[in-house]
Amino acid sequence: MREVNEDALLAYPPVFLVADGMGGHDAGDLASRIAVEEFAQLAGQPSATADDVHACFSRTASRIRGEFTGGRQGGTTVAGVAVTVHEGGAYWLVFNVGDSRVYRWADDTLEQVSVDHSVVQELIDLGRIEVADAASHPERHVLTRALGTSGEPEPDYWLLPAGPRDRLLICTDGLTRELGPAELAAVLRSVPDAQEAAATLVGRALEHGARDNVSAVVVDVATASGQLDDVHITVPRMGAELGVHQWDEMLHGATVPRIRPAAGSVAATDPAKQEFPR
Repeated sequence: MREVNEDALLAYPPVFLVADGMGGHDAGDLASRIAVEEFAQLAGQPSATADDVHACFSRTASRIRGEFTGGRQGGTTVAGVAVTVHEGGAYWLVFNVGDSRVYRWADDTLEQVSVDHSVVQELIDLGRIEVADAASHPERHVLTRALGTSGEPEPDYWLLPAGPRDRLLICTDGLTRELGPAELAAVLRSVPDAQEAAATLVGRALEHGARDNVSAVVVDVATASGQLDDVHITVPRMGAELGVHQWDEMLHGATVPRIRPAAGSVAATDPAKQEFPR
């Protein structure tokens, strides 16, 4: 139902993430792409530390604040996971700002790892509303944290031991608005290929009506450890080539940024109110 895709994603070891922009055309979509550009600087490393990830958050927030001046407003959620090493063992470093989510599927159980930064999540935590009431609450789209909407970023982090059969789902709220936990689990259980599982999840959300942009990344342990044969990935452009570009060109299943001439810079936005409801 959306004319503009304000989502962006990165799926290149050791980091996997989704970003859901806010602020309208040439605002939300730009903010989410900035996040992908900054985190793409980790691509190709064998692992990433918490300091590496937090530096990406800080650079993203700083660039967004620099882009949106003169009354323009824009921001983005970021949720994802990085492969990290702790005391000689392999771990998932899960990170989140906003209401995009990270789930872990292991031992035939789906667990939501991240916690939404939203008004309805705070009301649930306080016991003022039930989980079942969140989908119809009038403030269900209002976030309490996002990148670029305030000062220094405040991401949450979780460090989880990486199991040999772990499968991670990273998604924007466009997916979880349409599919409940049981539907997510059914796909993750029954579709063995990570790319196919992600495509199936997005397809089912579209079948449900998809009131928002829908993005999903599915990560299996073999993919995260660098065995990339036959894996469809989002390919970042590094170094001097990394700049303002379009992310809508599909080549062999990989989203490849297409460099845009410098003259084609960002335009004005249609700002949302400060809480950035979406």
